[in-house]
Amino acid sequence: AVVVVRHAEKVDESTDPLLSAVGIARAEALQRAVKSLDIKAVYVTQFQRTWLTADAVLKARALTPIKLPADNMAAVAERMKAEHPNDVVLAVGHSNTTPKLLKALGVTESIEIAHDEYDNLFIVIPSSTGPATLLRLRY
Repeated sequence: AVVVVRHAEKVDESTDPLLSAVGIARAEALQRAVKSLDIKAVYVTQFQRTWLTADAVLKARALTPIKLPADNMAAVAERMKAEHPNDVVLAVGHSNTTPKLLKALGVTESIEIAHDEYDNLFIVIPSSTGPATLLRLRY
């Protein structure tokens, strides 16, 4: 399974901002939301807001983030499938990259994330015989 979230709230609209206090709290909430999942890898983009969102998850599992460019979600999905075909992994993206990653993972429904929407938690269950199963939760 692949757990996919958008990064948490950021301090400003600069190119590579830190998380705000609300964003830090959301990052901690993410760890609580996925605590029972046996996450084996965490994929983030080159922007610090993604790995800061995953930081509590990374620390709880003693993992190092796998940083990949945000501009090729199909390649990210292929790498996940190749390196972690039977594992639970977490991917932290952006409002514009998360829908692309979901599509690359086999989700057929159209997903949009508003600019001010940070609480989506998507769980994708891949299928070898058809479209992936998608659970859309809030955290």
